[in-house]
Amino acid sequence: MLLILYFSILLLLVGIVGLYLTRKHAILMLIALELLILSVNINFIISSIYLDDLLGIIYSLINLTSAASESAIGLALLIIYYRVKGSISLDLISYLKS
Repeated sequence: MLLILYFSILLLLVGIVGLYLTRKHAILMLIALELLILSVNINFIISSIYLDDLLGIIYSLINLTSAASESAIGLALLIIYYRVKGSISLDLISYLKS
């Protein structure tokens, strides 16, 4: 069980580093955000197994469904933005205000 917690911490660190290093690429930022959410869900599942409680597993399933819908909406917005502007660079998103 401790090995799975170390894996979850590794996923959390990879997600944080991924968010920090890929500030200009929107798709890689979405992937790093999904890694962060996955590591939190692994922690919920491990704690619910350790405490013999079902609420952690139920909460992680709800969290996973909301994360999936969030990434689907984010990808749909990126596709629309790519069709309008021709690239997905996050530097050009500031031009949407005008």
